[in-house]
Amino acid sequence: MTSVLSPTATGVLSHTETLPCEPASARRARLLVSEALDAWGMGELAESGTLIVSELFNNTVDHTGCRVVQVLVQRKTDDVIRIGVADQCRDAPEPARPGHYAEDGRGLILLEKLSWRWGYDMHHGGKLVWAELQVPEQADLTYLPYGSCPRAS
Repeated sequence: MTSVLSPTATGVLSHTETLPCEPASARRARLLVSEALDAWGMGELAESGTLIVSELFNNTVDHTGCRVVQVLVQRKTDDVIRIGVADQCRDAPEPARPGHYAEDGRGLILLEKLSWRWGYDMHHGGKLVWAELQVPEQADLTYLPYGSCPRAS
């Protein structure tokens, strides 16, 4: 299990962790999202963020044969957070059309309702399914603005 917090080459702050692709790892994925949002002063997004990563993670467990997945939380801009799960499967996610009494098949529908937008990116080794949250304008953001550096005293 690997956990990293680092700015990317483009300066985007990112928390990532590689986890076993099994149901028990969903808890760690939720903790990663919650910790990242708290670290960025965006704890008010934790409920939606943890639900999103749960759906993404569970879809990966249920629909791929992957051994490991990478969970990521990125602060794309001051007001956009991207939550994603990458796996080695190249099958695109497709929203289901569950029956009225079906117990499953609503994950991507829930993702669409919780997020500002969602999608997936295909890569040579698989795909990344992601959802983005917008930070509410009234949020009390006590962290440094995106891209700023503290000044030496």
